[in-house]
Amino acid sequence: MQTHSRYILTSLTLLAGLTSWSVTAAEDWSSKAPAPVVNPVFFEEPFIRSEVRPIFMYQQLGKTLSVGGAYVPVKGNVSLFAAEIRWAVTDRLAIIATKDGYVDFNPSQTLTKASGWANISLGLKYAVIDDRENQFILTPGVELELPTGDRKVFQGNGDGSWDIFLAAAKGWDKLSLMGNLGARVPNNMARETAQLHTSVQLAYQTCRYFTPFIAANSFTVLNAANQIGLGAEGFDLINFGAASAAGTTQVTAGAGFRSRLHDRVELGLAYERSVTNPRGVFDDRTTLDVVLRF
Repeated sequence: MQTHSRYILTSLTLLAGLTSWSVTAAEDWSSKAPAPVVNPVFFEEPFIRSEVRPIFMYQQLGKTLSVGGAYVPVKGNVSLFAAEIRWAVTDRLAIIATKDGYVDFNPSQTLTKASGWANISLGLKYAVIDDRENQFILTPGVELELPTGDRKVFQGNGDGSWDIFLAAAKGWDKLSLMGNLGARVPNNMARETAQLHTSVQLAYQTCRYFTPFIAANSFTVLNAANQIGLGAEGFDLINFGAASAAGTTQVTAGAGFRSRLHDRVELGLAYERSVTNPRGVFDDRTTLDVVLRF
């Protein structure tokens, strides 16, 4: 009787261990799908995680900018020091804050140099499909950007804007495909432009310390605002409220990698370049971030 009981107990223990291993294996696919580095404000990933993500972004400005139908020289650069925050309230619901920080705007010609605070955003995302067995997740979300920043760095304009998006990811063992489709909708379309944005990333995990990826992002301007007579918008960080940019699309392509230094710490580095004309204020950009999960 004692031997029989020991056999049952051992079998149950093994079964529990196998079940636990299966759940862990199913959950682990998300660790092979790296969080985006490019377009950090609007390329929101579908996974529900708690983290703080410090970001440094250095962007070269385009050589010329269309103003009132004429092209004026710009050149120079803009830098951003920021920190994104995400909090997983449940396994499917997260509170997100993806825009904040300090902007250093340094055009070398025509425009005036300035530094100041960026706008602040806050929102939610919810994973409506989280199929871990088939390595697929689908997450809609919404985020409100408040006009809290400094006007001298082209922030604080308008009455706030909404980002309504749908994010998804699919994994095939070490290969992953991630995308985000969204609409940037201002509360005052005379002060800011409405835009459609898309992002896609293809990644392959060679090992936990090196997951290279390629990515592309686009923004299409839907309306003409009346703030400034520009023929191009500010891509992701800035919304000029351009009066002559309606119908234009800006596209960037880039590549980079993520390195999982610890179960809760990741490093990301990416370089991207504009591939369409007019380039506006986006020539090329380097982005560095650190993901600290808790």
